[in-house]
Amino acid sequence: MLPVVAIVGRPNVGKSTLFNRLVGSRQALVDDREGVTRDRHYATASIGGREVMCIDTGGFEPDPRDELFAKVRQQAETAIQEADVVLFVVDRQSGRTPADDETAEIMRRATKDSKTLKDKLILVVNKCDSHTQDEEAAEFWALGMDSMLCVSAEHGRGVYDLWDAIGERLPEEEIIEEDEDNGEIRIAVIGRPNIGKSTLVNRLIGEERHVVHDMPGTTMDAVDSVVTVGERTYRLVDTAGVRRRAKIDDHLEGYATSRAIKAIERCHITLLMLDGTDDIAHQDARLAALIEDRGRAVVVLVNKWDQVKLDPERNVKTVMHDFERRLPHMQWAPLLFISALTGKGVGHIFKRAEEAYTQFDKRIPTSELNKFLEGALEAHSVPQKHHRPVRLNYMTQARVRPPTFIIWSNSPDAVRAPYRRYLENRLRDVYGFYGTPLRIQLRKKRKPGEEKGS
Repeated sequence: MLPVVAIVGRPNVGKSTLFNRLVGSRQALVDDREGVTRDRHYATASIGGREVMCIDTGGFEPDPRDELFAKVRQQAETAIQEADVVLFVVDRQSGRTPADDETAEIMRRATKDSKTLKDKLILVVNKCDSHTQDEEAAEFWALGMDSMLCVSAEHGRGVYDLWDAIGERLPEEEIIEEDEDNGEIRIAVIGRPNIGKSTLVNRLIGEERHVVHDMPGTTMDAVDSVVTVGERTYRLVDTAGVRRRAKIDDHLEGYATSRAIKAIERCHITLLMLDGTDDIAHQDARLAALIEDRGRAVVVLVNKWDQVKLDPERNVKTVMHDFERRLPHMQWAPLLFISALTGKGVGHIFKRAEEAYTQFDKRIPTSELNKFLEGALEAHSVPQKHHRPVRLNYMTQARVRPPTFIIWSNSPDAVRAPYRRYLENRLRDVYGFYGTPLRIQLRKKRKPGEEKGS
């Protein structure tokens, strides 16, 4: 699972600028006006050679005229608990403010009895463009943080030191060995809010363990339920609904989204739920791409099929056409038409998940793969590069979950995406791999006598 770095602080201190600097692109809107960030931006960044998830939170500012004091406390405490590293950003130009004092006090109380939590906090004084301004930032030591760094997010000054500080606080990489599952298949239930995820999990486990409500966003955490079917044990993870980022307007939902993404990473199978009564949305396509990017097997569930009979213009044919049009990158995924409310089709889910897991964990012998490669090349040779032949010499499977193949070539960069897709489609035609993404990596073939790594 990816470590999480959360950026918190009051409005207009430069959180979004710092977020963009860390992830290396302008993903968060930046403006001099206060309160521009209303949603929760999240993106991956590479820090110290490791991939981390950065979350840019909306600015919060205590105001005695409303109930934001409670929301400030709730968001700050949630950030501290959920993130592996918390960047508390303040503004050197504005100086120390009562809002900074309030937030620092909340964080101190949350970390008072935990050295682990205390170590994850970094006070970041932004808008420090020179050593003289670093000296002006000394007043922020009064906030009581153990670690403080002066940076200029806009100009990049001090960001390398910040990267080092974050890297030192990241937890050790969690490596799940292939033989540590004890026969258990982990399944994440993913989809937009109010799609019926909790209803489905309740139906699968046979009890009302998960709260179900028509209001979107009822589930704010990833919840595990263990079910045994025959001799197989399944761990179901009901996640919070993942909205389009512009719709994430609640103080906690940004962290619920990061939990959903973490749930995908720690599971073998994902059940991607779609609304059968409506066309496939852009966010459905984004979730499908995220699942494939994280390399997880998937079964697509078209839910609310009991309501489709009320719409004479919708049937299996129209849904399949929409699926092919909006999710062309996931045509290998099995499709089930279900109703979590009535139970229609739900009995087939574990069977489809078991089949997808078998493909997800499938290994092909090297001898077979090289026969396959020979046949693929005879049917369709690799396009030449600058009128010179491109050779694919050898093929082997490096790992499973997902199945990952390595092909050695004299010119790996010449094997373009269309030919890679051809090899993937041919692998599926010959060996199945129905329900799992595939990875094909091209590597440079070493010359005789050449040392590895030279």
